[in-house]
Amino acid sequence: MAIDRAEVVYKASQIQEMLSGMAEAIVRRHGAGPGLAVVGVRTGGAYLSSRLRDLLQALGATPPQHGIIDITLYRDDWTRLHSRPKVGKTEIGFSLDEMVVVLVDDVLFTGRTVRAALDALIDFGRPQRIELAVLIDRGHRELPIQPDYVGARVETSRQEVIDVLLAEAGFPQDEVVKRGA
Repeated sequence: MAIDRAEVVYKASQIQEMLSGMAEAIVRRHGAGPGLAVVGVRTGGAYLSSRLRDLLQALGATPPQHGIIDITLYRDDWTRLHSRPKVGKTEIGFSLDEMVVVLVDDVLFTGRTVRAALDALIDFGRPQRIELAVLIDRGHRELPIQPDYVGARVETSRQEVIDVLLAEAGFPQDEVVKRGA
């Protein structure tokens, strides 16, 4: 039986610094005016997008529209993963038409989750632009998708796993953990 090694890669204060840096970069690029939406991919991206929205407001930006998108039925592998997928609620109560949408997720790996999220977003309107913000980019892309805002890049093998553990999800403290061989 193999032992699953776990290593804390980033702690709560470092995660907060990463999110603050991403918020500052967004304000530098887009200013503090209206027309910005922050949409998180359920679940980890949803928590991070809420934090990012609050940080943008703290920097003086017009409060951005905020939403959460569930991509379960947009995934290209859902039939292989579950015979009865658990579909979460999408919460986008505004039109994305002509908005700059910052799509937020916790970990970018193959790019397939982002591809599914892009497909789902287009069902809610035609944004002016969609940008991608991820807390952790671990590489190993299978699709030509690159983030606009990155908290950190973490070297991994394809067999390793990166978990972003957040207080909002019931964990005792925020951490980024690497597991595997």
